[in-house]
Amino acid sequence: MDFTAQRLVFRPGDAGYDEELAGFQTGFAVRPTLVFGAGSADDVTAAVSHAAEHGLPVGVQATGHGLPGASEGGVLISTRRMDAVRVDAGARTATVGAGARWGQVVEAAAPHGLAPLNGSAPSVGAVSYTLGGGLGILAREFGYTADHVRALRVVTADGTPRHVTADGDPELYWGLLGGGANLGVVTELEVGLVPVARLYGGALAFDGRETDPAALLAGYERWTRTLPDALTSSLAALLYPDIPQLPPQLRGRYLVAVRVAFTGPAAEGERLVAPLRKLGPAVSDTLREMPYAESHTIHGDPDFPHAYYGDSAFLSGLDVTAAGELLALTGPDAASMHVVQLNHLGGALARPAANAVPYRDAGWLVRVLSPLGGTDTASVRKVHAEAFGHLAEQTVGRSLNFAFGGGDRPDGLYDPETRKRLAELKALYDPANLFRRNYSVR
Repeated sequence: MDFTAQRLVFRPGDAGYDEELAGFQTGFAVRPTLVFGAGSADDVTAAVSHAAEHGLPVGVQATGHGLPGASEGGVLISTRRMDAVRVDAGARTATVGAGARWGQVVEAAAPHGLAPLNGSAPSVGAVSYTLGGGLGILAREFGYTADHVRALRVVTADGTPRHVTADGDPELYWGLLGGGANLGVVTELEVGLVPVARLYGGALAFDGRETDPAALLAGYERWTRTLPDALTSSLAALLYPDIPQLPPQLRGRYLVAVRVAFTGPAAEGERLVAPLRKLGPAVSDTLREMPYAESHTIHGDPDFPHAYYGDSAFLSGLDVTAAGELLALTGPDAASMHVVQLNHLGGALARPAANAVPYRDAGWLVRVLSPLGGTDTASVRKVHAEAFGHLAEQTVGRSLNFAFGGGDRPDGLYDPETRKRLAELKALYDPANLFRRNYSVR
């Protein structure tokens, strides 16, 4: 009897096939020969073993935010059903299933006065984000999410389930955290939580047509030079589309916003942000003290599926003139919509850790995300090439977590030494390159 008949498996043309493939990213068609709707680690083991036996490439999807691009054939393991979250308040840890989203982890930790080192969007998969490093909203104070992982359960290409810790298997532990999906399918991880129940945060938004975006950027960069590690911030610039999914006050406006998360007292937060309020008249000001459970409101990321292409650049430093030229290129006069974000790094992010997360000495991360509705990928890539070209002199690499749709471009995602070490692990744990529906390091 075909063992797949005993599990939740979908083939093209089956009822539920398209629904199982549906994810946040709608811009790239993924049409696998088999989709395993995994509900347990045993299901993942069966799927990997089947793929290995038949020489089929394997992809993994929890929420579908970070698809590397379009693909045909092979096996896709859908982990959305594996979304259990267990919090051990005494140990300050959360055990997180492969399909759990950050919003679930935040909700489970909040009653205990604890918080995960989650990203800005509650709908993003917690495990996949962590395997790419995990740049959280409190990153300058606590570092990458990957730095706080205690243990992982993973199925490697030989179909073996493994429990991996820094003490028990330090090399595989190192490679899984930062190496993405290259070395196996992580079914669960145990990650540390931090004692944060509330924070001071929000966004200060300016009209980019009334106040010079380049001047706002320069003022923001000067401000970041004075900040304590307990304050993590970013600047975003985008022309909001005129669509009904958005609040009326945002439709069609070009806004430049500074987003802030600070774990110190609210009064100290007010003092720290005072220079920002002098940069120009604010269109909106949501800075306030809030429960950590409301921290997703700081960035207000979209929660509806859509098509997009994105890339990023880690910078040694920020040349505000060059970054200003990037803003001009991608601003309201651009032929299509682009979202630009500059993350201020440093602090705990610069501390060494026993994992493969690269470019820890970078001072900034610049991200450009471009919706694909009404335009094509080739046109967007041309804009990206010019945009990131302005930053070439300061660029040291790219971020795995923020490479959307560029699966044919693995260059720059790791420094040469890290890439060489990951490739050696790949040769050991996945010599047939089974896990290649990602940014492969083979």
